[in-house]
Amino acid sequence: MTQNPTGKDPAEQAILALVIARGPDKSICPTEAARALAGNPPDEKWRGSLSPIRLAAQRLAKAGKIQILRKGKPVAPEDARGVIRLRLAPVGD
Repeated sequence: MTQNPTGKDPAEQAILALVIARGPDKSICPTEAARALAGNPPDEKWRGSLSPIRLAAQRLAKAGKIQILRKGKPVAPEDARGVIRLRLAPVGD
């Protein structure tokens, strides 16, 4: 996904906005961020935003900004497969 003129990736911004709003002990589903990135369409058009969201989540996790969870446990970004959730990385990690 191309970055916007401000240099900030819209997919990363969508994820960060949602996990920050949710708080440190809660997680989001990547589909929530995909819907937000797509402008919350009333149909399934948000699905095209899911791949960019998953890639952005991997970048954010590698940067230490979020954690990717699988079955409630943190996983390495490269091991994130199937059903995942996203949350803010704990402070100090």
